[in-house]
Amino acid sequence: MSNRKIGMWLYKNGGGDKIGKKIIKKLKERDIDVLDDINLRHAIAKNAHIIYHGEEHRGEKLDKLDLFFSYNAGEQTLYQMYLYQALNRIIPMINTYDSFALTEDKFHTSFVLRNNGIKTADYKLCHRDDGHELKKIIKKWDKMVYKPTDGWGGVGLTKIESEANLDMLMPFLNQMDLRYFYVEKFINYDNTDFRVDIVDGKFVACYGRKASGTDWRTNVTSGGSVFIREANDEVVNIAKKACKATGVDIGGVDIIYDRDTEEYIVLEVNGIPAFATPEQEKMGLNFNNKKIDLIVDLIDRKTK
Repeated sequence: MSNRKIGMWLYKNGGGDKIGKKIIKKLKERDIDVLDDINLRHAIAKNAHIIYHGEEHRGEKLDKLDLFFSYNAGEQTLYQMYLYQALNRIIPMINTYDSFALTEDKFHTSFVLRNNGIKTADYKLCHRDDGHELKKIIKKWDKMVYKPTDGWGGVGLTKIESEANLDMLMPFLNQMDLRYFYVEKFINYDNTDFRVDIVDGKFVACYGRKASGTDWRTNVTSGGSVFIREANDEVVNIAKKACKATGVDIGGVDIIYDRDTEEYIVLEVNGIPAFATPEQEKMGLNFNNKKIDLIVDLIDRKTK
């Protein structure tokens, strides 16, 4: 009987290359072979097959794999995601394309979370021609955040603190030829968040992120810093519910505490939450091995 075989595309930076080797080694111990570094950017679809054309594994029919594990946020292309969707129609994926696409869209994520009883920031999605609605909202909310519905790392987030701010922003947004505007009520919080990692419905770890003194965003790519932070039961349960609602096998849930309403708010569900970097491991974030073991268990179960 031949071994099970999966494809994997895991980020290499920030210690990701070593993480990938550990995953491959543990899967090999379970008789699961891995085609590593399979970037769908280098694949073509031909009739009933998706064929890989990279330097390694050239000619492999990816639709014949037992599973594909995609875990690379920084190098995605529209072509790669299009084939991701097609491949998931034939074989199992981690995360599924549907859950990946959902969590990539901030409006759809908030919409689904709210309909599953999970508290998010109040939001408004309106057509680009309904700019007057935004003026009504800023008067009601006092402060709000404009968010691109896609993207990650805090890129494009704009805090709007007055109607004058909005008047300055609107011409810029109109130049971008957006079809719609998505805004959220600005939450009064302490400029820190919880990042809670969940794999296969199980709690992996929690750490905190803190915005820099000159910014309100906690994202590390926006100048935020990571610190050790313990999770409480309420935060963990909220994260598990958010991952279940969005359908992700692996999720990192960003949660803040609203000081006005005294409740926890889910800001985002990240379908590709990073492992701890070597620098973060030195400061005490030691969840990588637990996360690797849970991912290996998940792959093992999904390919049986």
